[in-house]
Amino acid sequence: MRLFRSVAATTVAVSALLLGGSQAYALEAGAATAAPAASQVAAPGTDFTGIAALSNCSASLVRYAESLSTDKALVLTNGHCYENGFLSPGQVLLNRSSSRQITLLRPSSSNAGTVRASRILYGTMTKTDVILYEVNESYASIKSRLNVTPLTLAKQAPADGAGMAVVSGYWKRIYTCSVQATIPTLREGNWTWKNSIKYQQPGCETIGGTSGSPIVSTSTGEVIGINNTGNEDGERCTVNNPCEVDAGGNVTVDQGAAYGQQTWWFYTCLTSSRTIDLNKTGCQLVKPATRTTRN
Repeated sequence: MRLFRSVAATTVAVSALLLGGSQAYALEAGAATAAPAASQVAAPGTDFTGIAALSNCSASLVRYAESLSTDKALVLTNGHCYENGFLSPGQVLLNRSSSRQITLLRPSSSNAGTVRASRILYGTMTKTDVILYEVNESYASIKSRLNVTPLTLAKQAPADGAGMAVVSGYWKRIYTCSVQATIPTLREGNWTWKNSIKYQQPGCETIGGTSGSPIVSTSTGEVIGINNTGNEDGERCTVNNPCEVDAGGNVTVDQGAAYGQQTWWFYTCLTSSRTIDLNKTGCQLVKPATRTTRN
């Protein structure tokens, strides 16, 4: 899992140069209506529009396609970036209070300001690896106060070969490549994820701290997944060394491979009022194995 760990200062050396193709690059820090979609002045996935940083991970300000400007804004990161530590297999957080501070970035990557979470709408490390925070102000308020617009969650999974960018708010770094394959089962330690997004290399050699970064389509600008892990040491199915498992149970280890998880499943559980209902017919988010964790 791509949590922050000690990385040489050279890893985050900043540059004003934007590199195209399969490259990683960094930038110098420095009546209700539809929620504002991200500006497309820059090519999708080439700037930090909608990107956020946490104390230990990356994140993004996101909206549903149906979100209104008056809706409370949403921030997406990994379940393993939860402020109180990793979630157990099968554990689900629903409507859990939170006061986490989140830094939003400008397109240039400089800090625009902060917002504060009010609750966790949904969180898990089972099947996928996500936490969706609701913050204490609306999209319209954030746009007015910080001039930050959200990214839109895509309604379907990315196709193999699709162009993509992993945009890290923690490191203020962008990795570009394409989707190599969809892995039916990815196993890491005690956790199992489904339909994981494997990145084509070279280009997306993500590092610790990039956990929670949105995977942005370089054609639509939508969030098509969320970055969460990579096999660092060539070990088999251990923490920080996920393994691929096929339908026959055969295990493949690909040292250096990096992966993300699905986010479009939120739509399968969404009500007409844009709330998450795990009992909705066709909902593909995991329900709690025993009981829902609430405040």
